[in-house]
Amino acid sequence: MELQRIQTPCPAAAGTSSRPQSIVEPPSGKGSISATITQPLGTDSTSQTISHDDGGEQQPPLTAASVPERWNQSRRNVLRFLSTNYSFIILGVNDAAYGALIPYLETYYQVSYTVISLIFLSPLVGYVTSALTNNMIHMRFGQRGAAILGPSAHLLAYIVIAVHPPYPVLVVAFIAAGFGNGIADAAWNAWIGAMVNANELLGFLHGFYGLGAMLSPLIATTLITKANWQWFEFYYLVVGAAFLELVFMAASFWNATGAEYRETHQRTAAVGDGRQLAPEGQKDVKKIERFFTKLIGRGRTAEAIRSKVTWLCSVFLIAYVGIEVALGGWIVTFMINIRHGSPFASGMVSTGFWAGITVGRVILGFVTPRLFRSEKQAVAAYLIASVALELLFWLVPQFHVSAVMVSLLGFFLGPMFPAAIVVATKLLPKHIHVSAIGFAAALGASGACILPFAVGAIAQVKGVWVMQPIVLAILVVAFGIWLCLPSLSKKKH
Repeated sequence: MELQRIQTPCPAAAGTSSRPQSIVEPPSGKGSISATITQPLGTDSTSQTISHDDGGEQQPPLTAASVPERWNQSRRNVLRFLSTNYSFIILGVNDAAYGALIPYLETYYQVSYTVISLIFLSPLVGYVTSALTNNMIHMRFGQRGAAILGPSAHLLAYIVIAVHPPYPVLVVAFIAAGFGNGIADAAWNAWIGAMVNANELLGFLHGFYGLGAMLSPLIATTLITKANWQWFEFYYLVVGAAFLELVFMAASFWNATGAEYRETHQRTAAVGDGRQLAPEGQKDVKKIERFFTKLIGRGRTAEAIRSKVTWLCSVFLIAYVGIEVALGGWIVTFMINIRHGSPFASGMVSTGFWAGITVGRVILGFVTPRLFRSEKQAVAAYLIASVALELLFWLVPQFHVSAVMVSLLGFFLGPMFPAAIVVATKLLPKHIHVSAIGFAAALGASGACILPFAVGAIAQVKGVWVMQPIVLAILVVAFGIWLCLPSLSKKKH
């Protein structure tokens, strides 16, 4: 059969060389078709051969990242975006409840700072489990699986907590809550982080997390101190909120099946800064690769773990989330014991901290892409401001000054998590977004578990004032880690 060769010029992208696109095809009729397509991608070219005979199978293509979604491109997307925002309210309620309830848990269970700190540590098991299963859940069940499993884990945990079981059972219940948070963190950060205007949208998403975190200590403190509720009665309300989360999420994502997810998340080529982020020749990367290949195989999770960007974002989130939850978890105890505030006023300081995070995520989410050249530059500036505010919070021993400083500290801490997610989605290929962000969120959760636990354990011996130097030191470490991320200019993306 005679074949016809067609040469089509491929326009050069900015910063790339122009290469011809060569397609070999028959003029008509059936038969064996062989096509070789060569096209530029970033600074390199991707060569791919697709062949199929009559009755043969076609291999899934290696594609560049697809056109980003818009949150309002359809009514379905709007409903999904709103439901994920509500889900993040529940995440915020979960994480901020610890701080407001710790003094009452200590009294109810008659345990020390160290033992009570186990409720910070146990969710780590749930987060790690979610990190290792997130990609499997998406590939098999799609976003519908995440939309059902995450809220179901929340609902189970809060029902157990609401019946105020023995303390060891309470600790186990928080494992389920951690699993629910881990599923939601990975799924919805990856989905929204790849959208158009990701900075602003993630600012809203995490702003709703902050809203839940602000309302949680406010409602819990008011009900316990003013209405004489028991601490566990607060969870009656949380059970109802988690049930609504399950209904909203399942309804919104019911059609987001595994088949749809597999189709839209084919393996994509990395489009970062034009260089390989985790060179195969590096010995440390090879060791990590071999370990996780044995543990979880050669799937997308293993591919995500081999990336240097995944590890840098993960370690940064360990530090960041650890700071956030350590402050939110121990601020009430600190203000009562060190600043000598009343239980109600000290509870309001916790509300102010989470309110600062909420406002910061919304406002600075819009400021970041407009005022700074890149997310890297913006977060570096916010970290410097946070260090200065933490010093004032520590060194000025006045209740009202501390309350103002911790609220401002929350304001500048607020946009850092969304910014890290945006950087990860820009530097990593789309098909490993869920795996990479799930892994980073799980390690970030380890900071939320380990650092508050460490503060509690040390406070048992030295006093709760040790929170301040620990938080200051971790802020400095986070700044150093952030500077190690590859540069990513606003102009390039």
